[in-house]
Amino acid sequence: MQGDGFMIENTVPGTVIPQAEKEGMFSVFRPMIKATGGLSLGQVCSITGLEPAVIQNWVKRGFVAHPVNKKYFERQLARILLISSLRDAMKIDSIGELMGMVNGDANDESDDIISEEQLYDYLCEIIAMLKEKGFSQQNIERSIRKVAEDYKSSNGKNVKRLEQALNVMVYAYVSAQLKRRADQSFAKLKEEVD
Repeated sequence: MQGDGFMIENTVPGTVIPQAEKEGMFSVFRPMIKATGGLSLGQVCSITGLEPAVIQNWVKRGFVAHPVNKKYFERQLARILLISSLRDAMKIDSIGELMGMVNGDANDESDDIISEEQLYDYLCEIIAMLKEKGFSQQNIERSIRKVAEDYKSSNGKNVKRLEQALNVMVYAYVSAQLKRRADQSFAKLKEEVD
């Protein structure tokens, strides 16, 4: 997909799964999770393209809630997808801190201002909008506001915090895509020079 003159990978954010037009929200994964009674570590690795040790490290460090009977459910998968979407542009500790600002402790749902699945859906929806409109600062801000319109919170601070977190996430995601493109261009240049 094109966005202001540069190509963005056409995969579901945080995964290796090709993204069909207007798809890629977390609801794509729910039937798999339900049908299997939770995903195994191997299945999560197949979806994300991550190594098992990476995911286990995120769990061990408290960035992802512990699996239940070695199974990953919606909440854990959404958090893994979010981290995976951001990790090429942000340090893992910064991602953990960002996720904590939005949803507190990974193992405690009571401190969440939004479900992990909805947060992932919002990020995917914003990215899809930007692929069509372009990745200008103005389009990013408009897309975040548009997507966050349906977020319900009795606390205005939560809305602002969510919008700020989504802003960081979108810029990190786009930065990671640009970095991949730069790496590919550099590799191609090296091949041509050698």
